[in-house]
Amino acid sequence: MTRPRPLPVDPLAEAKRQWIAHGWTDAADGMAVVTSVMRAQQLLLARVDAALKPFALSFARFEVLRLLAFSRAGRLPLSSVVARLQVHPTTVTSTAERLVRDGLVVREPHPHDGRAALLALTDTGRELVERATRSLNSEVFVDLGMSGDDAAELVAIVARLRKAAGDFADPRPHPEPL
Repeated sequence: MTRPRPLPVDPLAEAKRQWIAHGWTDAADGMAVVTSVMRAQQLLLARVDAALKPFALSFARFEVLRLLAFSRAGRLPLSSVVARLQVHPTTVTSTAERLVRDGLVVREPHPHDGRAALLALTDTGRELVERATRSLNSEVFVDLGMSGDDAAELVAIVARLRKAAGDFADPRPHPEPL
């Protein structure tokens, strides 16, 4: 993938300058944060898409496969996939249907709840997600273009934003071992 030539000025810094010049000073920092995070998401998603393209996987499909591969038995209730990926049930259902169609997962009846279904990783799905993970690790995750300290700080900042939005609660403290 050919990288475009860098712009001579940061357009997001210019947007913030314009926000302030138009009297929206109280909103300028927020606009800059939102716009910066959304642009960073575009840049990262383009890299992820390029790494997953040879595997015919979207990031959503990869996430479901990786989550199933991380589970002890390679299967999870559909409701657990929805909760852990923090997406709408319709999105997971649609993604799961494509994964089933492609032979990467199968639907199984839930052993204790006749109304629920399990998603189970097939051997083909497991092999594919392992290869796709190696690709993402080497082509994207190992070198994001920032230091490890910057990455840790960014994750911490975004985690505080997510927590304040109600995305998660801190885990309960674990008791001291006896």
